[in-house]
Amino acid sequence: MSLYKRVLALNMKRRGKPMSATKLIAVIFFAIICVGTGLLMLPIASRDGSSCAFLKALFTATSATCVTGLTPFDTWSQWSGFGQAVLLMLIEIGGLGFMSAATLVIFLFRRKVGLKQRMIMAQALSLNEMNGVVKLQRTVLIGSLCMEAAGALILTCWFWPKYGFTTALRWGVFHSVSAFCNAGFDIFGELSPGSSLQMFRSDPVVLLTLGTLVVVGGLGFLVWEDIAEKRSFRKLTVYSKLVLSATASLLLIGWVLTCVMEWNNPQTLGGLSVGEKLLGGLFQSITLRTAGFDAMNQAGLTESSKAIFSVFMLIGGSSGSTAGGLKTVTVLVLLLFIASRARGRSTVTVYHRTIPNAQVMNAMTISLIMIVLALFGGIFISATSPIGFTDALFEAVSALGTVGLTAGATGLLSVPAQILIIIFMYFGRVGVLTISLGFLMGNQAVERFRYAETSLLIG
Repeated sequence: MSLYKRVLALNMKRRGKPMSATKLIAVIFFAIICVGTGLLMLPIASRDGSSCAFLKALFTATSATCVTGLTPFDTWSQWSGFGQAVLLMLIEIGGLGFMSAATLVIFLFRRKVGLKQRMIMAQALSLNEMNGVVKLQRTVLIGSLCMEAAGALILTCWFWPKYGFTTALRWGVFHSVSAFCNAGFDIFGELSPGSSLQMFRSDPVVLLTLGTLVVVGGLGFLVWEDIAEKRSFRKLTVYSKLVLSATASLLLIGWVLTCVMEWNNPQTLGGLSVGEKLLGGLFQSITLRTAGFDAMNQAGLTESSKAIFSVFMLIGGSSGSTAGGLKTVTVLVLLLFIASRARGRSTVTVYHRTIPNAQVMNAMTISLIMIVLALFGGIFISATSPIGFTDALFEAVSALGTVGLTAGATGLLSVPAQILIIIFMYFGRVGVLTISLGFLMGNQAVERFRYAETSLLIG
């Protein structure tokens, strides 16, 4: 063997097994958060010119990259123009996925997309195969930029007469990107610090524009492509039909429940006109899809509303979208399984198709993990911070579902609770996207032997 071949063989041996696509995505997301934390700690990033504390910078960078929206302070009051630009960059990368940004560079320089890049794209977009992944990624980029541009244009034109062109353009771009990526960050603190969208709760143009961006961003990139190609609900794939049906049902149910439970609550919808109440109820239902914009005082919600809204936040948006949470189809598959078992059936069917048992088990596994984590988070936060259990659970679910709504608990979190929320936000965005997908799609261990079966009493 020549010296060159020996060196090459030794180098390959040292390199070991290459990192899987799912692990690579998790590592790169973590690296992006670290870079964002460093940038936010720079004095130029803060409005008062002082360096932000490490934990608060890490909390904010994680929230932005994981498109959550939870923050220990008002965005406009704390961050300068440079800091807001950093947040916008993190939101865009986190919402569309770092592979979208990388693919944009590849497309601009007309580089060839290799097999490894295709694998990472498929994982980042929650696809089970690589067929057509480059075409879908191109659709994601073009569609996302067009939707964000359209939203920015509408908001800029609406704000311009009252607030001037510069402010209108800055608000239009920032909030369009934040809404489409389901991030929930806002810079309206320039008008009233900490009030989010509450000063626009009677403005249908602002709320409906942002609400539309939230819904479109939360549908999922695969559904976009399917709608663009088929242009008929009957011709859509079973997955697209389930996503659209589940999204419409959740929005309608959330709208009705919000209006019913908060109609006479003076701290939320009670003091508004009928039209404003209906608009506020609709936007609240939309923002529960992991958007995190606050058009009504979440701290003033009734206890029953907080409990029900926690369920909606945990469900979240759809797979392969800018939204987080359990995902709509995951929950729908779980409900279909329960309905099938209740009727004595061993298979789950929908739209004249049978759902594989492996996918049903995957849905049950992810759901159980998220529910257990949410309960643990609520208990841990209430035990370590001066926060009641309902508000603590609301906060934990908001972080896990990457929603960003808070009942006023974020500023009261203890250091251990803040660290837990950071972990929850990371897992809610990256973990559900890659870690859970990785072990659910991985090769199953070979069973060398099986124990004898036994019967148990269930129920």
